[in-house]
Amino acid sequence: MRGLNGKRVIVTGGGSGIGRATCKRFAEEGCEVAVFDMNADGAAETVKAITDAGGQASAHIADISDRAAVDAAVAEVEKGGPIDVLVNNAGWDVAKPFLDTDVALWDKVIAINLYGPLHMHHAVLPGMVANGGGRVVNIASDAGRVGSSGEAVYSACKGGIISFTKTVARELARKGIQLNTVAPGPTDTPLLASFAEGEAGLKIAEGLKRAIPMKRLAQPADYPGIVCFLASDDAGFITGQVISVSGGLTMHG
Repeated sequence: MRGLNGKRVIVTGGGSGIGRATCKRFAEEGCEVAVFDMNADGAAETVKAITDAGGQASAHIADISDRAAVDAAVAEVEKGGPIDVLVNNAGWDVAKPFLDTDVALWDKVIAINLYGPLHMHHAVLPGMVANGGGRVVNIASDAGRVGSSGEAVYSACKGGIISFTKTVARELARKGIQLNTVAPGPTDTPLLASFAEGEAGLKIAEGLKRAIPMKRLAQPADYPGIVCFLASDDAGFITGQVISVSGGLTMHG
């Protein structure tokens, strides 16, 4: 894709799943990738896969819910030069009906899925403003657009990220910074696997497959193309948008 070669990219949650697939694709496009993840082994595996293929990558172990840790990790990346692209992918949830949850769970879900991206934006965007531009792609969820049973607080966070992205896209458009959101549908990741435990969970997973017009769950490899497109020069006049990648499960006008 045009304009990606030589760019410096941060991807949170890059140690597995959609994040790892996205890191690998950016590296294939000629980018230098900073892999952010709490899982040191996962981040190292992503970096090894990239460098073994001839790409450039580094691992940065950071809890995105910890602002001090985010600031330190971002500063480390900025020592090598400006950050051109930020992909906020890291997320976490536990599937439970809302009335079965408690404040401790809410706090953790919000800390990771809402405060985490806020910390990353607040740490990275000043550098983009100073450098005259940049791209942000936020990985939300269709749960934030249409809701999802068992994910009430997670859905609230993802809906918040969608609105936040649109707002900051308006605020920073004249600074040369574009922000967009990708909203995954049901995806074959460890998070979904945790939902599909037991007889009831298996029924939910099978029901999702039947409801998707393309009759399958998404795979992590289904997302890097749109993420890299939104970070490229080919998307030079796109900002503040939400794109669902769901096999047709959700179709928004």
